[in-house]
Amino acid sequence: MTYFEDYATWQVAVLVAYFTVLFLLSLYGCHRYAIVRLYRKYASGADPNPLRRFADGDLPRVTVQLPLYNERYVVERLIDAACHLDYPTDLLHIQVLDDSTDDTTERAARRVEYWRRQGIDIELIHRERRHGYKAGALAHGLRCADGDFIAIFDADFIPEPNFLRETIHHFSDPEIGMVQARWDYINRDFSLLTEAQAVLLDGHFVLEHTARNRSGRFFNFNGTAGIWRRSTIDDAGGWEHHTLTEDLDLSYRAQLKGWKFRFLRDLTVPSEIPVEMNAFKSQQHRWSKGALQTARKVLPRVLRSDFSWKIKIESIYHLTGNLAYLMMVVLALLMPLATLVRIQQGWYEILLLDLPIFFGATFSVCYFYWTSQREQGRSRLKTLKLLPAVLGLGIGMSLNNARGVVEAIFKYETPFVRTPKYAIARDGQGRKNWTSRLYLKKSTVLPFLEFGFGAWFSYAIFCVLADPGQPMASLPFLLLFQFGFFYVAFVSVGQSFVLPALRRESA
Repeated sequence: MTYFEDYATWQVAVLVAYFTVLFLLSLYGCHRYAIVRLYRKYASGADPNPLRRFADGDLPRVTVQLPLYNERYVVERLIDAACHLDYPTDLLHIQVLDDSTDDTTERAARRVEYWRRQGIDIELIHRERRHGYKAGALAHGLRCADGDFIAIFDADFIPEPNFLRETIHHFSDPEIGMVQARWDYINRDFSLLTEAQAVLLDGHFVLEHTARNRSGRFFNFNGTAGIWRRSTIDDAGGWEHHTLTEDLDLSYRAQLKGWKFRFLRDLTVPSEIPVEMNAFKSQQHRWSKGALQTARKVLPRVLRSDFSWKIKIESIYHLTGNLAYLMMVVLALLMPLATLVRIQQGWYEILLLDLPIFFGATFSVCYFYWTSQREQGRSRLKTLKLLPAVLGLGIGMSLNNARGVVEAIFKYETPFVRTPKYAIARDGQGRKNWTSRLYLKKSTVLPFLEFGFGAWFSYAIFCVLADPGQPMASLPFLLLFQFGFFYVAFVSVGQSFVLPALRRESA
């Protein structure tokens, strides 16, 4: 007698598929344990000191690049922050790389002219044709940049005056090709959405970047809040726009050339997190798709290289990690079916089959983000309260991100969609009027699919509660998935249509 003898063929197929997907997800989940282990082993103590510090008379010339595309609300803030950088003015060159099609260009031109009159070497470079998107703008600016080092800040970042002073000395080591600072968030507490995003990003920067960099694995420039040695960019082949994550692509090509990178965990650069669900979706779609595009492009080179197997294995996890979103969608389809199929199972069988995989696939995520928050000194209670929202947001975003993964697998080309910013600051400025501003993204058909997945889990929850003999072990998982899909769908639709309509009525 086999274990599945009492089940129909389709029920066996559902259970086999369900546990297969859950097992594959647990492999990526266990990688989070590995990252935390590396962090605890290598990341104790402050950031490493530079090999030596340049004397003031020996400081190199730096070009600061500010890529823009339709950023009317934050362009002045960005330019002002760049011009306040504490660095000798005769060694500082600022490029405003503007591809805008709205009044951002006029706003930038006025601010550039103001700072030029103050003695700052700043120029506005406007392209009529947005060829290559951000990568094309950076490459275009690089051709007329005269700095030996290139610092880059996106429109939603506000570098502190000490940024160049804290990073430039690390290049006294001739092997260092790029220095990346950690992101901070001026509107972290704006809403549940921004708080959950901040926790997700903290896991990436505090744990992943620090663990990878200090243990000698590859890590990547994040497109902003970093500074490059210009010769490193040239040696790696320059900026290319074959992927939507040009920063990740160039980072791997440079490290394959033997350049060393440095991550400064203790140096932070303030930035603005998307307050709009649909903007967050477009950002996550770009990142998930771009990472898989980069994997297709550079992972074969990594595997053929002479680097150690530890670096190669970590690169596989790093570049293919977004495949987990595709698996999550499959799991979301199968989980309610698997729950209903196993209605005849007892507690022992559920624990025997589910508990080990749960610790690999789910508890690892909680442990990972818990650690990232505790390492920053955030309270246990605050972190504990945020974890369900963090997990739910990750689950709810799985359809959106899986779409990017599928597009990358099938080489479906889409444009670079930038994330709009609304100049929402720590004091809540912009909180009341952001829903009436330009750039507000509209929902697509995706929220209807998310509503459908939420309803699918609602049906499974109803079936579990309606059967008095059904063990409740699966109920927390079903509720979490239901919350995640409904939350993302409701916020997407609400921010697209309901809030702007209410704002117009009250105007």
